[in-house]
Amino acid sequence: MGLTLIHLISIPVTNTSVNPARSTGVALFAEGGWALQQLWLFWLAPLAGAAIGAVIYQALLAED
Repeated sequence: MGLTLIHLISIPVTNTSVNPARSTGVALFAEGGWALQQLWLFWLAPLAGAAIGAVIYQALLAED
């Protein structure tokens, strides 16, 4: 549901990408260096979210 909401709201407004591979491809061919300078966030944010989710899972649902 969250991904659907992101697509419905942000793609028509900013043509955003929520896929790191798609973001990388576009950044490589974009004019200017601003796209490559911001690319780290598209790779770091999903990895950080996965790590936070794993920690929360371990804290709340893991059996001792």
